[in-house]
Amino acid sequence: QVQLAESGGGLVQAGGSLRLSCAASGRTFSRYSMGWFRQAPGKERVFVAGISWSGVNTYYADSVKGRFTISRDNAKNTMYLQMNSLKPGDTAVYYCAARGVVWTDDYYYRQGDYTYWGQGTQVTVSS
Repeated sequence: QVQLAESGGGLVQAGGSLRLSCAASGRTFSRYSMGWFRQAPGKERVFVAGISWSGVNTYYADSVKGRFTISRDNAKNTMYLQMNSLKPGDTAVYYCAARGVVWTDDYYYRQGDYTYWGQGTQVTVSS
């Protein structure tokens, strides 16, 4: 069983930055493909960014490309999402997700590809 816990959300003005963290349990974190998703009020949860277990391969939704950076520290069992140039449209609950142990160094962007989910952290961007 993998447990995920997000932190780092909060209220920020447009143009500001936040860094989200996702702490994971489990001794095999270094073999998990991981991802970030978000759900805005009244909308479906959507993909934000994905990262392979090595951290070498990453993938972003077009809406955040160039502004957000996904990374991970396998020694700390933690994944990050650095969010810069935030916009009011980025307001959402952000969730981290883990696919579990994988044998290829790939990222994933479909919700159905992920097995474990955190509880989410709220990000609010004011105009």
